[in-house]
Amino acid sequence: MCTGKCSKFIGISLFPFSIICIIANILLLFPGFGVEAIQDAGSRMTPEVLYLGGIIGGGFLVLIPAIHILATGQRKNCCNNRCGMFLSIIFAAIGLVGAVYALTVSAFGMVYGPVCEFRNSTGALVWGQIFKDNIKNFSNESYLFNKDLWQLCEKPDNVAVFNISLFSIVLTASAIEIILCVVQVVNGLAGCLCGTCQKK
Repeated sequence: MCTGKCSKFIGISLFPFSIICIIANILLLFPGFGVEAIQDAGSRMTPEVLYLGGIIGGGFLVLIPAIHILATGQRKNCCNNRCGMFLSIIFAAIGLVGAVYALTVSAFGMVYGPVCEFRNSTGALVWGQIFKDNIKNFSNESYLFNKDLWQLCEKPDNVAVFNISLFSIVLTASAIEIILCVVQVVNGLAGCLCGTCQKK
């Protein structure tokens, strides 16, 4: 495949995944589809959500490079040359950093679990990350693999499922973004050395 066409394909492919990351992270700001966590000045918000891995990392840090990478793939465009391909390597690297950030934050968000209301050892209702406090290792004892533990979170409703689902979406989308950005780095290098096939 021509390096220019490959850039166009990668640029177009990055758009939906960055939008998915942004939407999933925005939804995470409303645990259980409620607004109580936001209204409470964010003190009941899962910290990993506030790191905005999906919005900043997998979202805008990928979306902006996607625009340049797409422009690199256009035939009649000032970016469709060796210099444009070189710049696409830099933009792909920025996108790669953003996607890695999103993947890392979402992985920690899944492993540590949501902030929720639960009963402590004395039976009193408290807010915190019960699964993070009780974490030992990523094994069958983790709440991710034991649905019975999800009921420990009393409020917001079904917050464990909500947290796992949306962080999984961000994690998957950012993993695909990483692959696409790495491919574009290789493609951009090939475009720098061999040209963009713009005369074909």
